[in-house]
Amino acid sequence: MAFQITIEDTGEQFACSETKHVLAGMQKLGKKGIPVGCRSGGCGVCKVQVLSGEYTSKKMSRDHVSAEEESEGVVLACRVFPTSDITLSVIGHLRKAVTR
Repeated sequence: MAFQITIEDTGEQFACSETKHVLAGMQKLGKKGIPVGCRSGGCGVCKVQVLSGEYTSKKMSRDHVSAEEESEGVVLACRVFPTSDITLSVIGHLRKAVTR
């Protein structure tokens, strides 16, 4: 099943299945909005805050996402799999490149 992912900063929307992480869903469709780095949770470039929606996630490096941040919906897009429609905002250190 595919879910609608909305990037609040740009208004960009794309579909992402529950078997793909959000970053892969965006890339597969040739969309832009979330900065892309290593794609495996090691660099923290794709840091986002989920504003609404449900998801599951794989383990994230505490160098990039603290336990407190994670409890507030801050995650790495390459480690998150949607289980509903999601609205998110880019908050990583490349946020300025997205919102120009």
